[in-house]
Amino acid sequence: MTKHVMIFGSGNGDLPSRIRGLEEGVRTTLVCRPDHLHRLVDPEHHARLLVLSADLTTEECVGLAEVVHRGDPVTHIATLGEHDQDRAAAVGEALGVATHSVQTVRLAHHKDAMRLRLAEAGIDDTPAEIVQDVDALRHFAKRHGFPVVVKPVGGLASFGVSVVRDEAAVEGAFDRAHNASDHGWHRSLGVFAESYLDGPEYSVEALSEDGEHVVLAVTAKYTDPATRVELGHVIPAPLADDVRVECEALALRVLDAIGVRTGASHTEMILTPGGPRIIETHVRMGGDEIWELVHDAVGVDLIEAQLRQSLGHKVLPEVRAALAEPRPPKAAAIWFATPPPIGELVEVIQPESGSDAVIGVSVLPGAVFQGLVSSYSRPASARCVADTAPDAVGLAQRAVAGISFITRVSNPSPR
Repeated sequence: MTKHVMIFGSGNGDLPSRIRGLEEGVRTTLVCRPDHLHRLVDPEHHARLLVLSADLTTEECVGLAEVVHRGDPVTHIATLGEHDQDRAAAVGEALGVATHSVQTVRLAHHKDAMRLRLAEAGIDDTPAEIVQDVDALRHFAKRHGFPVVVKPVGGLASFGVSVVRDEAAVEGAFDRAHNASDHGWHRSLGVFAESYLDGPEYSVEALSEDGEHVVLAVTAKYTDPATRVELGHVIPAPLADDVRVECEALALRVLDAIGVRTGASHTEMILTPGGPRIIETHVRMGGDEIWELVHDAVGVDLIEAQLRQSLGHKVLPEVRAALAEPRPPKAAAIWFATPPPIGELVEVIQPESGSDAVIGVSVLPGAVFQGLVSSYSRPASARCVADTAPDAVGLAQRAVAGISFITRVSNPSPR
């Protein structure tokens, strides 16, 4: 029997076609939301599209998947990003097709549930709770002290995240997180508060298969202190060997605690004076082209590995071999341009050729800048490779500095 892969998410560019190209006769059904349709590449090559509103219940989604399965049995399920992983898990459970468990996805998506699980497992006891209103947030800050991180329970891309350092900022932070909870990218509502962890930020990139985990890299992350929006990343993180091993071990404990069995993961942590502490983990690869940094720095094609896993291929032996292969030391970094505080974009002027940086521009003329409010508000990036992490970061920062944004600001209406 040929393979039929049900893919959940936004379609992720050409990845579905790459899945179909791995084996002859592979069919794909894409389950996506209406706002993803404009991003699809060659949608006619799917066997079918299920376009489901974000408001559709999980039970209805499972029912539709069961109809498809009766006529064209689903043999594999793929989630190539974070969107609708909860639906994929529920469908996999109903159809008896392997994917992340419902419980694993719930723990990864709901920050309150993950904090509780990590505390129960003795991994991390950072104070945290859902706050129902501004008064509850004030009470949390009084009990645990400032600073406090406030964010949506199920948010992503740093939407609605604030670091609250005093009483005066409490109400505004609650409103930002509460309003972001209604953003269409996620459906996990509520406002979450947790004690601020002081120190540099890192993430551990890993790949799992049959419950085994292999660390691919530790990434150093550079974030805006107010919004926690990420400004840059570099692999490998410039860490002492013993600290790196401690970070890796902590990430693997988290993956075991939430029941990760397969696929890529991205575990974020703060290196506090008392050692690494968890921020959160994701059962997907890191965003911001971290997969490209992994490939450039350590030689593992994380996307290809996941695509092959989606068809049931075993990839960890090859991944381990690639990691063990002698390579000249290399570091890979990406840095993001911060947006102008206000104005309508007229033109982007890129630096003249001659640089080895890979430049990415994510805005078009007519875009309206409103400051650094989320990862999606960063207008451009530069990715570079060098012999050391500081050199790679410096090259990327200089390349981004060479990008200019011409904006138009309207004059205020005369009174």
